[in-house]
Parts: sequence; C-alpha cells; structure tokens
Amino acid sequence: MKILVLNCGSSSIKYKLYDMKDESVLAQGGVERIGLDEAFIKVKLPNGEKKQIMADLPTHKEGVALVFKVLLDSEIGALKSLDEIDAVGHRVVQGGDLFEKSCIVTKEVEDGIESLIDLAPVHNAGHLRGLRAVDALMPHTPQVTVFDNAFHSTMPDYAYLYAVPYDLYKKYHVRRYGFHGTSHRYVSHRVCEMLGVDIKTQKIITCHIGNGASVAAVKNGKVIDTSMGLTPLAGLMMGSRSGDIDPSAVTYLMEKLGKQPQEMADFLNKESGVLGITGISSDMRDIENADNEGNKLAHLALQMYAYRIKKYIGAYAAAMNGVDIIVWTAGVGENQTGLRWDVCQDMEYLGIKLDKKRNEVRGEEQILSTDDSKVKVVLVPTDEEIVIARDTQELVKDLKK
Repeated sequence: MKILVLNCGSSSIKYKLYDMKDESVLAQGGVERIGLDEAFIKVKLPNGEKKQIMADLPTHKEGVALVFKVLLDSEIGALKSLDEIDAVGHRVVQGGDLFEKSCIVTKEVEDGIESLIDLAPVHNAGHLRGLRAVDALMPHTPQVTVFDNAFHSTMPDYAYLYAVPYDLYKKYHVRRYGFHGTSHRYVSHRVCEMLGVDIKTQKIITCHIGNGASVAAVKNGKVIDTSMGLTPLAGLMMGSRSGDIDPSAVTYLMEKLGKQPQEMADFLNKESGVLGITGISSDMRDIENADNEGNKLAHLALQMYAYRIKKYIGAYAAAMNGVDIIVWTAGVGENQTGLRWDVCQDMEYLGIKLDKKRNEVRGEEQILSTDDSKVKVVLVPTDEEIVIARDTQELVKDLKK
C-alpha cells in the first residue's frame, strides 16, 4: 500500500509518499508561498539533493496538483499513475473535543473541522483547503485525518478545564487541548520499544522542543497533562511565542501599545519568546551563536528557555508521583546539546543524571543518561508523518473489509 501524507498550512504543503510494505519514503518535499508571488515546490531527490521549481499557485488546489505532477515526473517522480496512491493522510492541528482519534474523511468530518476554525484559524483553514483540493483532484481516493490534539484527549477534566465559568466551556469549547500530540505519541511509544519496557507501566515526560515547543506527561500510556492550551501559545517559552503569561499583563500591554485583540495575539505569537527577548532571531542556533559571542540578552533567553522546561518537568513528575523516562525530541530538543545539559542539571533529587559524552549526540536515537541514573533520559527523533501513514493504512484496511 502506498500512502501520501500531507501537512497543509495556510500557504504551504509538506508531503511524504510512503511504501507501507517497509515504510520506506518514496518521495518528499514541500510547496511554499501558495497565494503569493514567487510560489515554488522544493523536492528532495533520492541522492539527497534538493530541486526547486517555481510555479503560479493561487490556491491549494494548484499546490496539490503540483505535488501530483512532481510525483508523476519521469525524471524526479516516484509514480507512474496516481492510481498507485491508495490513500491520503492529513495532519489536522485542531480536532477540539469533536475528534478524539484519527478518522476517515467524510462530509461530516470536513464540516466538523470547519466548525473548529475559530479555535485554530490559520491551521484548520489550511488543512481544510488541502482536504478539499485532494477531494477535487482524486475524488475516489480515501482520505484520513490525524488530529494533533487527539493523543491529549485522555487528560482528565480537572487538568484541561480553565477556572472560568463552566458555561463558557459548554458554549464556546474553551479548555486546554494541547498540540504536537502525534509527536508525543510517536516518541513515547518508540522510547519504550528502545528500552524494552511496557508503556502501560511507565511514567514518561516527553519534551517536543522545536520552534514551537510543548511538554507532555504520559502515565501508563495515557496523557494526563500537557503544556499547551486552547491554542499553541500557552506553556513553554518558544521561538517567537511568549508561552505562559499573566492575562492582566496582556490587557495592560494592549492598552499601552494600543493593540486590538488580533494584533495582540499576533504580537504574542510572532514577536515574543526568544525573538522578543533577544531582538536577534527565533532560531535557537542563532541565539547559541550570539551567546558564544558574549551577547547578554542571548544568554538571558537561553536561561529563561531552559528554566521553563525544567519547571514543567518538575511539575509533571509531581503530577505522576515520579518519572521513569524523559524524552527529548524535535529540532531543538534533538540537536541543542547545551540546552539538554542545562535543563537536566541540578535535578539529582528526581534521579536524573546526564552523561556528558552521550549528550553530545545530535538527531540520533541515544540514551543520554548515565548507567546509574534512576531516570532514563533519551533522545528520540520524532516522526509524525509515519504515525499519520500508519493510522491511514489501518483505517483504509478497515474500510476495505
């Protein structure tokens, strides 16, 4: 079975084509700047090189059509016919409390995703455009949606509710949902495979640390808490997101800066976090370089960043009455060795001891803790796409029965 995985954003489409016989990647790439000037597709070739092709892409329909065209290209493609694609799996950020697991796309599912656009305006609108583009171009090919917050749906109500009038939850679905769930799901299961333990017996803290970042507490295979909230803005300090902030500070700044609600949301999402503190960049590599050159604000940002991750690890260890495994994943978590070291220092009371030499690894599966560390600290590169492909395969198999 061949599965095409799509991740459609507001102006982009990332794709991977899998042969599920051995889960090999047949093709991958991304479309960028849909609806804008100088749109293009970037294709990763089998030899590792990348090829960029410019195109006129007014909508997602043209973007998806370009992906199909590239997949069929005699020189750089991987298919002879689109009929070889058995199903298409989509990442969808916000499933609200309508969708607690992956599902086959129907008109009702599309309507449900559309009804949740207010909770994730940029993301869900883009996902929906991608779904409908595939629908128009390949109407007989089954599609599956895999929801970013679904893995977090096991959170108890006392963890996900905000302390505002309960009617607001019932009327407007105001609650904590959490995100990066597909990544947290993958690495929590994968680390147990690596260590030869049963996830149903483990207390795991998964740290998905990228430009967007979140931490999850996974107890006996189920999420009991996670750092993001109604939107991906809550929780940790991130590349350009503020993370947790006193709501009164938000209204105070709106008044002082003369910002309307959407302008303030953009400010906290796009101009804050590491970028806001340093004024340099939202990329942690740039911040580490600036710190090495003696930039004091870069050093401060790194301290703030690590401190907040440390606090969440401590909180989730308390919530689970201990921790057996801590997992690092995503771009920053997999590659910023200094960050991992700083976070795990002075946590011996929890039984955490990092091995300095082991911690030097980047982007590879590796146990990072010492042999006598009570808590296993492990690097597990995330693979959200394969989770989407596997869910799609399982649901399509059931559909064909």
